[in-house]
Amino acid sequence: MRTALAALVLALAAAACGFQLRGTAEVPFSRLYVPGEGGIALDLRRNIQAGTNARLVDSPQEADAILAFSHEGRAKEILSLTGTGRVREFRLRYSVGFRVHDGKGVDFVPLTNLVLTRDVSFNDAEVLAKEAEEQLLYRDMQNDMVQQILRRLSAARRPA
Repeated sequence: MRTALAALVLALAAAACGFQLRGTAEVPFSRLYVPGEGGIALDLRRNIQAGTNARLVDSPQEADAILAFSHEGRAKEILSLTGTGRVREFRLRYSVGFRVHDGKGVDFVPLTNLVLTRDVSFNDAEVLAKEAEEQLLYRDMQNDMVQQILRRLSAARRPA
């Protein structure tokens, strides 16, 4: 009895705070072309198919909107050194530039540059583990970038 009452109270509290599961995002176009085969383009295709009302098409001629990448890049810079001059910390940077247009020069989303960073410590004694951690962090940043792009797509408006 108490567990049922506790579950009911939690359900009401969750409903009262506005919590809801992430549903399908509404985008202002029905057919979208996303160029590219791997990396972020592949992840975007999967997420667009599963999480939006848009259908992906195979050519820009069939599309109402085209998602065009201007760049995608990864960088690694030294943040700090030890007293002996060895690297102590790195900053990983992942950047993507894109725009969404109708193929006739009108933008749904103007040219946008997004940058994500992660700081990672480094130890010479754990080189292989740190390389694996770096790859996992880049993969995590790519997933975060896909979610940010999807939010930008759902906030886009049909050109006037």
